[in-house]
Amino acid sequence: MRLLLDTHAVLWFIANDPQLSPTARDLIRDGGNELWYSTASLWEIAIKLNLGKLKLGGSFPDFIDQQLAHNRIQVVPITLAHLGIVSQLALHHRDPFDRLIIAQAIAETLPVISIDQKFDLYPVKRIW
Repeated sequence: MRLLLDTHAVLWFIANDPQLSPTARDLIRDGGNELWYSTASLWEIAIKLNLGKLKLGGSFPDFIDQQLAHNRIQVVPITLAHLGIVSQLALHHRDPFDRLIIAQAIAETLPVISIDQKFDLYPVKRIW
């Protein structure tokens, strides 16, 4: 199964945070699944680091490179097609990072692992 992971899902998985649902944890651990992470999530992490709202075990580039490789996660680049969808999305969700993740899920036909119930207001499959 191909899966797009919301920002918090990966951070909670790495930290072994109990907020991550057992279903999400099992799907991320399953080596048969193809895991994808949005460039928007990486941007969000960089901003949170800069604001002091998040701490990582190392420098941003080193930590991210290591974790993506270790957890078999590929990065979804932002394309004009994704931004075109963002420009037409209903404003149910105001967070720009989540709106881009939703657009990527729509464009790439990927279910999203996310706790965020606002994703359900869009034509995406949310798994939690």
